[in-house]
Amino acid sequence: MPSNLYVECLDCGHQTPFTVSKPACPKCGSNWREARYDYAAVAKDWPALLADRPFDIWRYQELLPLQGPNMELTLGEGGTPLIRANNLGMMLGCPNLYVKDERQGPTASFKDRQAVITVAALKEAGVNEFVIASTGNVAISYSAYASRASIKLWAFLTSLVPAAKMREVAIYGTQVIKITGSYDQAKKVASEFAHQRGLSIDQGARTIPCIEAMKTISFELAEQLTRLLGPGETTPWRAPDWYIQSVSGGMGPIGVIKGFKELFDMGLVDKIPKVAALQAEGCAPMAHAWKQNRDTAIPVLSPRTHIATLATGDPGRTYTILRQKMLESSGGVIDSVSDEEAFRAMHYLAKMEGLSVEPAAAVAFAGLVKLVRASIIKSHETVVINCTGHTMPIERNILGEGWSRDIVFPQDGMEESQEEGLLAALSKVGIDRFPRIAIVDDNPEVRRLVRRILQSQGNYTLFEATNGREAVELVQREHPNLIILDLMMPEMDGYAVMDELKKSPDTADIPIIVVTAKELTPAEKDRMRGHIQRLMQKGDFMSDELLDEVRALLR
Repeated sequence: MPSNLYVECLDCGHQTPFTVSKPACPKCGSNWREARYDYAAVAKDWPALLADRPFDIWRYQELLPLQGPNMELTLGEGGTPLIRANNLGMMLGCPNLYVKDERQGPTASFKDRQAVITVAALKEAGVNEFVIASTGNVAISYSAYASRASIKLWAFLTSLVPAAKMREVAIYGTQVIKITGSYDQAKKVASEFAHQRGLSIDQGARTIPCIEAMKTISFELAEQLTRLLGPGETTPWRAPDWYIQSVSGGMGPIGVIKGFKELFDMGLVDKIPKVAALQAEGCAPMAHAWKQNRDTAIPVLSPRTHIATLATGDPGRTYTILRQKMLESSGGVIDSVSDEEAFRAMHYLAKMEGLSVEPAAAVAFAGLVKLVRASIIKSHETVVINCTGHTMPIERNILGEGWSRDIVFPQDGMEESQEEGLLAALSKVGIDRFPRIAIVDDNPEVRRLVRRILQSQGNYTLFEATNGREAVELVQREHPNLIILDLMMPEMDGYAVMDELKKSPDTADIPIIVVTAKELTPAEKDRMRGHIQRLMQKGDFMSDELLDEVRALLR
C-alpha cells in the first residue's frame, strides 16, 4: 500500500488508512469516501519512474490503492490505443477527434481496469469470495480476474443481459444468478445475499479501487495526447478539451475527472476537460435531472431501452457527486440519445472508421453528433471519446433485414456447368443491383466525405468525377440514378454540367442534388430552377438532410 495513501469521508471529512475490507467511515458510517495521496511527492518522482515502465495500468502504481503491482493477475490491461478518427472528424468538422479504444482490453471492455485493480485489492486483503451485480461487461471482466485470483465470484445478472454474455460469465466458473427484473432489482437482491452471507460486494462508485482504476484513463490520455500534439501551453502533459463517455451509473466519468484533477494538482496538465456523459433515452435519470438543474435524480422505475447495459434506473448519489465534480471543474453536460441514434452510430462507426462497438459505446458517439450539431462542442476543440466495449456478438435487431445475400450452388445433375452456375449466383449479389450515385466535386476531401456518409448508411454503387467535363462523360456512360454536384469547378462548372445533361433525353431527368460552399445570389438560384431537386450548403452533410434527400430521390 502506498505510504502516502489515506481515505477521506465525503460526509464528515474523517481521514483513515485505506482497508478494502472496511468500506465504511468508522466515524459516521458513510460508504462515500475518496482516496488521497501526497501529490507533491508523486509529481517529483514520476518523471524518472515513468520513463522506464511499460505503458499499462500498473505504470501509475504510486496513485493506486495497492501495495504494489500484482503481475500474477495481469492479462495486459491498460495501455489501450488512442486512435484519431479522421473520417468521422471530417464528417463532423472536428479535426481533433480521438477514440480511446478500450475494446482492446483483455475482455474487450473498459471494465477490465475496474476489475483488475479491485480484484488485486481483494487479493491483498485475503478476500476469497465476492459478490457483484451487473448488466454484462462488469461480470465478464470480474469473472476473468477472479478466476486468476482464485476468488469465488457470485454474479447477479438481470435477465435482459444477452445470453451470449451470460454464458461467457459462466465459463470462467462464476456462479450466475439470473434475476427476472431490472438491474436495480438485481442490485438489491445481490446486496441482501452478500449481507446474509457476510460477503464483500462491489458497490460501484462507492468502492475506492473502482474509482482509482478508472482514473488511469486520464493518465494515459494525457501522455498519449502529449505524444501526438505536444505538451500543454504551460505544462509537460496535455489534456483534451472534452472527454465523452456513455454512462449507466456514472462511475467512469467520476474516476476520469478525479484523474485529471490529480494531474492538474501535480502541475502536469493545465486544465480539467469538460465531460459529456451520455445515457440511453429510455433510461436517462441523470440526463433528466441535469436538464432540470436538480441535485438528485428521480429514478426510472421501468427502463424502456434495448441497450440493457445502460439500464440503471436509480443512479443514487453517484449522479449528485458526478454533477458536483463537473460543476466544480470545467463543466460539461449530461444528455441522452435514442436507441435508434445509437444503432445508427454503430453502423457509421464500423463503415467509416473500422470500429465495431457495442450499443452502449455507440451511445457516446451518437451523443457526440448531437453535441456538435448543437454547437456545444466547437470545431477547434480536442475531443476524446471512450469506446467502452466491442459488440460481441452483433445483435440481429441492430443489423436489420437484408444484411446478407445467399448463394445457392446448382445441384448435381443440372445441365449447366459449375462455372456457369457460380457466375449466375454471383450476378445476384453484384454491386450493380444497388442504386447508382455520381459524386462530382474537384475537392477530393469533399468527395471522400460524401462517399463515407453514403457508405455508412446504405448500399450504393458510387462513381466519382473531379471536374465538370469528367462528370458529363461519366453520366452519359454510367447513367446513375442520382447526381451529387458541386457548382464551383474548373474548366466546366456545375451550371454548364446541368445545361449539357439537359440536352439529352437519356440524362435530362436524372435527379441532381447541388452542394456548394458559395452563397448564391437570387439570379444564380433562378438559373438552377427546374434543373435540380435540392440545394445544400457544404457543412450540412452531418445533418440527416443529405441522406434523407438521397433516399427520397431514389425511391
